[in-house]
Amino acid sequence: MLDATPQLTAADAQALDALATQRTVPAGEWVYTHRTPARNLVLLLEGTVSVGHSDGAAMAPERLLHGPAWLDAASAWLVGETHTLDARALALPVRMADVPRAALQVLLPQRPALAACLLAVLADEVRRLSLHAHELMHKDANCRLAAWLQRRLEGSQTLLHLDERKRDIAAQLGMSPETLSRQMRQLSRSGLIEVRGYQVRVLDGPGLRRLAQA
Repeated sequence: MLDATPQLTAADAQALDALATQRTVPAGEWVYTHRTPARNLVLLLEGTVSVGHSDGAAMAPERLLHGPAWLDAASAWLVGETHTLDARALALPVRMADVPRAALQVLLPQRPALAACLLAVLADEVRRLSLHAHELMHKDANCRLAAWLQRRLEGSQTLLHLDERKRDIAAQLGMSPETLSRQMRQLSRSGLIEVRGYQVRVLDGPGLRRLAQA
């Protein structure tokens, strides 16, 4: 968040850091659930968290977040509400930072650059959700998978290691695991990717981008 906002001064960053409380969540444990009162803005400092909706012990993941990233910067502003979704730590223990909404609300009028930064964070989340809804409503399964692969690749990277289970990836894309397997095979037959176990290598980057944007 701070790297994306160069106008944020060192004093603003220190003021925000002074409000934050860090904690470690063991792998497999809940960071929060949709029943947890949302009193804090939650930042993922390090590690990977699965976000989705749980029904008892099972959870249908909608996406994975890799730190550093905001995990939930929105729910706390709806005073008296709970977190919208559930979040569970994956793989290794993850480090979190909780920023109390009440204390932050007092600080923001004194720190307009920090307020602008948080507005940008919320606007980016709205944009992401709008794009996701558009993909689910208007893109076919093949295009959704291509767009998902594009988002997971960083810069000129062409090799992607899949950390998630097939059913978890399928849930993020709004399709069944069987459909996901078919779409992977179709992209492979088209010469766009090569799949070996849990690794996906992009063979035709421009072609994959064109499909993702279709």
